[in-house]
Amino acid sequence: MAAKEERELERREREYRGGRGSVDVRRRTVILVDDGLATGSSMRVAAMALKKKQPAQIVAAMPVGSPETCAEFESVVDKVVCAVTPEPFWAVGQWYRDFSQTSVEEVRDLLNRASSLTASGAA
Repeated sequence: MAAKEERELERREREYRGGRGSVDVRRRTVILVDDGLATGSSMRVAAMALKKKQPAQIVAAMPVGSPETCAEFESVVDKVVCAVTPEPFWAVGQWYRDFSQTSVEEVRDLLNRASSLTASGAA
C-alpha cells in the first residue's frame, strides 16, 4: 500500500510542478497540511518522502482527524496539530459543508500563482 501511495505522490508532484524545481527544505521547518486525517496513509507517505530531504522539523496540521490516527502520527512527525478529534470519528467529509474534490487544473493554477508571487517577492 505505501509503495502505491508513494508512486501516486511522485506522479502528482511531477504533474503539479510543471517543470519547476523542488524547494530545498533542508534544515527548515515544513508544515504538511491535509483537509483531515482518517487513516493517515497519504500523510504518512508524504512525511516519509519529506524526511529523505532532511528538514529540521515536520509538523502535520489538519482541522479534523481520527483521535487514534492523530495520536499515532506523533511517532511519524515531530509535531501534530489536529484541531478537532471527534468521538466517534466517521469520515473527514462529514466536517465540511462542501467536500468536493479539487481539480488538477485548480491545483496547477494555485501553484502557478504562488510561484509567481514568490518569484516577484510578494510572498
